[in-house]
Amino acid sequence: MKSQPPAPHRPPVHSSRWRRWARFLLLCLMAGSLLVTITIAVTLGVYSHLAKQYDLSKLGEMPERTVVLDAQGEMLGRMHGENRIVVPLSQVSPFFVKALLAREDSRFYDHGGIDYVGVARAAVRNIKDRRVVQGASTITMQLARNSYPDLNDRSFHRKMLEMMLARRIEGYWTKDQILEHYVNRIFFGTNLYGIQRASQVYFGKHASQLNMSEAALIAGIIRSPVRFSPFRNFDGALKERDDVLKRMLATKVITTEEELAARYADIALHAQPAFQSQGGYALDAVRRDLDRVLEDHEIEDGGLIVYTTLSQELQTLAEQSVEKRLAVVEKLPGYKHPTKAAFDATWDGTQEVASTPYLQGAVTILDNATGGILALVGGRDYRQSKYNRATQGQRQIGSTVKPFVYATAIASGFLPGTFIDDAPIQPGEIEGAGAGWSPQNSDGKFTGQQTLMTGLVQSRNTMTIRVGNYAGLDRVLHLLGDAGIGNSAERTPQIFIGNLGGTPRDLTSAFSIFPNDGIRRRPFLIDKVTDKAGNILYSTSLLEADVVSPGVAHLMRRILGQVMDRGTAASVRSEHKFKDPAGGKTGTTNDYKDAWFAGYTDRVTCAVWVGLDKPQTIVDQGYGSRLAIPIWADVVKKAVELGYIPAGPRVEPPLAAVQLCHLSSQLATPACHASGTAYDEKLPYDLIPQGNCGAHQGVIASPQYEDRPRDRSPGLFNRIRGWFR
Repeated sequence: MKSQPPAPHRPPVHSSRWRRWARFLLLCLMAGSLLVTITIAVTLGVYSHLAKQYDLSKLGEMPERTVVLDAQGEMLGRMHGENRIVVPLSQVSPFFVKALLAREDSRFYDHGGIDYVGVARAAVRNIKDRRVVQGASTITMQLARNSYPDLNDRSFHRKMLEMMLARRIEGYWTKDQILEHYVNRIFFGTNLYGIQRASQVYFGKHASQLNMSEAALIAGIIRSPVRFSPFRNFDGALKERDDVLKRMLATKVITTEEELAARYADIALHAQPAFQSQGGYALDAVRRDLDRVLEDHEIEDGGLIVYTTLSQELQTLAEQSVEKRLAVVEKLPGYKHPTKAAFDATWDGTQEVASTPYLQGAVTILDNATGGILALVGGRDYRQSKYNRATQGQRQIGSTVKPFVYATAIASGFLPGTFIDDAPIQPGEIEGAGAGWSPQNSDGKFTGQQTLMTGLVQSRNTMTIRVGNYAGLDRVLHLLGDAGIGNSAERTPQIFIGNLGGTPRDLTSAFSIFPNDGIRRRPFLIDKVTDKAGNILYSTSLLEADVVSPGVAHLMRRILGQVMDRGTAASVRSEHKFKDPAGGKTGTTNDYKDAWFAGYTDRVTCAVWVGLDKPQTIVDQGYGSRLAIPIWADVVKKAVELGYIPAGPRVEPPLAAVQLCHLSSQLATPACHASGTAYDEKLPYDLIPQGNCGAHQGVIASPQYEDRPRDRSPGLFNRIRGWFR
């Protein structure tokens, strides 16, 4: 028999099943890997595309504070934008750069925006501790997050976009540029942005001057600047500094000796800034004007340079004078209000008050030639009250309105020698007045017939009311409006003696028409505004308008000069020894609630107000001459000292000698001489009367001035008679 061939070997059934499962699992793994790869590729592609939507060229554009300069180019302060000063990396202490890299990103110069070693390390640490205790953000990723506000949430989407954006940034900017952007952009607590401001505020020095210990302390607070601000938590800040020094030692950027020396070095922390005043009343006014001349989008990020008309020296002196002089008033016998010193003792140093209980003052002084404001004081303490009394404080201006009443009368034909009756106001005498309205003079006396000049020099109320009534209420209101005050005044003859509101800024501008030969130049604080590149965004044009004629302004200067030489403002000369040619007018409201003085030299005009925020009697006999003039004299004398004086002698208009009648303000006749009412005068040609006096019987006298073409309109005497028909 033939032997049978051996049966073929058949593997066990269970072995073939495992092979099939193995192949299936392998295919699943391959498919899964492919799917993961595709998913990762798609995800990276999507986020790379999203990252391309960000403009990397704007990464270095950081909001800075707008710089405000005075007329001499000295810095007055900053406003708008973030509290940041951008400096190049070359002007940052190398100690800080080393501390920053050791603390935040020791492989910064080795990675391309994402530190994969750091990611792995953080993952292991977080898994080990079963919570997130360590992040893996590089400096580039932090820069991306801090530069674009929409990356500030903690979602997966944000993190992926941040990583892709970091890779783009690394390809667009150099490492040193990235680092420079980072150190200037980062928040350091206490409203500080950027290493320069942090260094200035915390240690009072430039960022380039930080030593190792100081640099490590600032680097240590980055992760929690509010919690570890050395002003709030000095011990915590020192602990963070020591941790940074340990990291610097571990990364071998410093030696053991350097680490020990820095850890035990004394930290001379700069004094914490007091309650921020934001620059005081002058800067507050600049800020308000800036908001008017530029659009919001132009100013909100700051970074501008604002050139103002202010004089820092004069501003400082004005602020000091207001405080010094009002402190003296608070010590006068009979002064019954709280003093500022008493209020300071109870003030907590942070809270503003709506209305201060102590005596306040305000000052504005401007350059007559341009209208540029040289100094502006809106109160005694901007920290306690932001209310700017120089620009916002509408108070009754009292007798400072009188020069405008008299200027209107002179423009209507009256002259300094015209007789006006200083007698009680009779019922029905004044147009538009109530039956019982009969104001008194401040001394309670009546002196009979006096010249118009005397009425203003001695500030006689009854004479001023008659002058205003003769000139006409509408004419007075029109002139006041042209001068920039009283635009919303009620139409009442009480305006003649000051029953209308005004601010020191408005009154200063109005009074400048007298030294300016009748021209009012628009007051302004901002000369021009530029961006950092020097491009002009705004420039102020000088605007002016004729309010009165040069002849009227000349006669008003003559009268207002007498106010200062022998009238209600004589203390300027006698007590305060002010010798320069000048003129002005005091003002005091009923019950001594407001004290004013407005005056000028040929170069500057200045107005001062003194009073309480809630109008009430300041002190008995609290006249403008007593309370406001001392401040005016301090400020204007300082202006003269700083060189605000005319370039040469004033050129007055041509004058002609004439003989006039006190009663009619017309050319005198022999009858005027016979009655004793004739007098000699020198007048600008445009104000010489065009008619002869008809108030007396007799032969008409010949005019005593050279023959000139004349206006044949009726003379003043006939016009006044017409008003009372």
